[in-house]
Amino acid sequence: MVNHKRVYRLYREEGLSVRKRGRKRVSREGRLPLEAPLRPNQLWCLDFMQDALWWARRFRLLTVVDVYTRESLAIEVDTSLSGARVARVLDRVIAERGARPDEIVMDNGPELTSRVLDQWAYDRGVRLHFIEPGKPQQNGYIESFNGKLRDECLNEHWFLSLAHARETIEEWRIDYNQRRPHSALGNLTPLEFARVLEDTQTKQPEPAGLYL
Repeated sequence: MVNHKRVYRLYREEGLSVRKRGRKRVSREGRLPLEAPLRPNQLWCLDFMQDALWWARRFRLLTVVDVYTRESLAIEVDTSLSGARVARVLDRVIAERGARPDEIVMDNGPELTSRVLDQWAYDRGVRLHFIEPGKPQQNGYIESFNGKLRDECLNEHWFLSLAHARETIEEWRIDYNQRRPHSALGNLTPLEFARVLEDTQTKQPEPAGLYL
């Protein structure tokens, strides 16, 4: 007969052992305090959240925010979000905005420290800024945004399906961008603030001349 005791004894006698998978260590070099951005697309931040459907099936959310304009750039919802999926979402946002970020701040989750996302950032010239483990306050903008999303949307709805969750969350994101004034933006909504900046940048000064 073979049971767990005999298997354990044979393992001990043969000197066998199960290889333990080492935890990936992320370099702590170069973690300098972030300066406040001075323009749109200078600094984005992202993070993951988790919620569940009514029958307890869990799903994840990837939230992406422009720190300067406070715009919610994307909220991706699915049961699984890999590093490759994160890269595709960022490419989609870049295509929609017509500009890439200079830098993205994020935590040290396995999807965000993956080779796929590292290669994506290298190919596009985007710097990835990883916060220190256990210090979410270093990514305070996205933490504040996620808190609003949790209180005003996730905790207020009973999601019947993944499609229902995506639709409801996207409606909340649009409302956040288009109808939510922010005191930090001069009581403008993120969309209004971004349009004011765009108008200011595109408006050309009239050439100086002599008027008789």
